[in-house]
Amino acid sequence: MVDSFVKSKLRDNKVTLFVKGSCPYCRNAIALLKEFDFLPGCLEVVDITGMDDVQDYFQQTTGQRTVPRVFIGNTCIGGFSDLQKMKQELPTKLRQIGALV
Repeated sequence: MVDSFVKSKLRDNKVTLFVKGSCPYCRNAIALLKEFDFLPGCLEVVDITGMDDVQDYFQQTTGQRTVPRVFIGNTCIGGFSDLQKMKQELPTKLRQIGALV
């Protein structure tokens, strides 16, 4: 059930963030990504507040249960600090998956 929920949110040409509303790192990740000009539907923010089973799933599949969990296409790149570290590479990576205008 959790597996299908998470996989239903992922797409090859899309960036998906799994967040909690009260998390400052989540807000920072959203702000960083909103600096880019995404095609409609190619940036999705999924609020998983109260969904511990999703975080447990991330622990099993990505090695971490913290939020945000950032996926570029179907690949988890990590959290906010990982996103920050790759900020210079993001325009190229986002163009490669076809997410930018």
